[in-house]
Amino acid sequence: MHRSPALDMPDVPKGQLPPHIELQRTRVLCNFDAPTHTENVQYSGAYSSMGVDNSLRMDQFCNNFRVEVIRLSEDDMEFDMIGIDPSIANAFRRILIAELPTMAIEKVLIANNTSIVQDEVLAHRLGLIPINADPRLFDDLSENDTPNEKNTIVFNLHVRCERGGPRLTVKSNELKWLPHGSEFPLATENTTSSSTSKPKTYTSFSCSQDSLPEFSDKSIGPKHPDIIIAKLGPGQEIELEAHAVKGMGKTHAKWSPVATAWYRMLPEVVLLQEIEDEKAEELVKKCPVNVFDIEDIAKGKKKATVARPRACTLCRECIRGDDWDKHVAIRRVKNHFIFTIESTGALPPEVLFNEAVKVLEDKCERVITELS
Repeated sequence: MHRSPALDMPDVPKGQLPPHIELQRTRVLCNFDAPTHTENVQYSGAYSSMGVDNSLRMDQFCNNFRVEVIRLSEDDMEFDMIGIDPSIANAFRRILIAELPTMAIEKVLIANNTSIVQDEVLAHRLGLIPINADPRLFDDLSENDTPNEKNTIVFNLHVRCERGGPRLTVKSNELKWLPHGSEFPLATENTTSSSTSKPKTYTSFSCSQDSLPEFSDKSIGPKHPDIIIAKLGPGQEIELEAHAVKGMGKTHAKWSPVATAWYRMLPEVVLLQEIEDEKAEELVKKCPVNVFDIEDIAKGKKKATVARPRACTLCRECIRGDDWDKHVAIRRVKNHFIFTIESTGALPPEVLFNEAVKVLEDKCERVITELS
């Protein structure tokens, strides 16, 4: 059989890729057994023989890149990032999870704990409670720093279940903010100090935190008041002090500002041919998330349409059996990402996104500085 070069074919203009190669370059093809063409072609000269420049140009990136917010609430946000590489989308995800600081309980001073929850388990549970405090208003606490009003938040928890009474559930709303700092006296070897002098505590606050302008109009405390910490039986008691400091998720998950941050490529569902009447009804029933719908056409006939392609979960039920893969094609757009941020509550999700952009910008500037 005679074969002609691709550039000599009349339906392939100079400087453009053939349709099947353009499809492989921009889409992930989801077959019923496995996806194909999942890789991204990064080499600038990959299509030079066809007169196509595959290099990344700044002007092209600026024209194509955009962010579209789909859903925004107090704790979660869904938006589309269009015109970027998967490595950039994954960089945002990793920064959101591990490199944005928050405030979390790090040190727990237990004066009394007669509950069935061990001290270390109790401290771990307290550390995972999201704290409603803006970390941008606090400084980092290093090993040599003294805990003060700019780097430490102190909470007190003192709960007792009286004998003869019912069991008591201790929730996060029992954590009381101490704006003046620690109230537990510092344990020292010298116990002969004057009883009239103020005892030294585990923090050194020069002023009350609620007197600072950044905290005067907003009380600090747990984000959610109904998180269960422990359950006490009659006669059991918990008395402790918890110190929250600034940290990042790469140190411990308790400092991660998101419950989850994830993305997926935009689904693209294409009908390769008209599907009508009984076949259309069968296709609608095959999809568990109602991607397809039925549209009435002339003379009482019906045809299937793709109504909600964004809802596709890639279950591939619509292309299984009876040569359905010849009627329906499922694809993913390689440079279009549906991104979801679920905040723990320390910062709103839109603020987390802006902070992640700043961190990524700082990383890029450091790389440029090292290379220059």
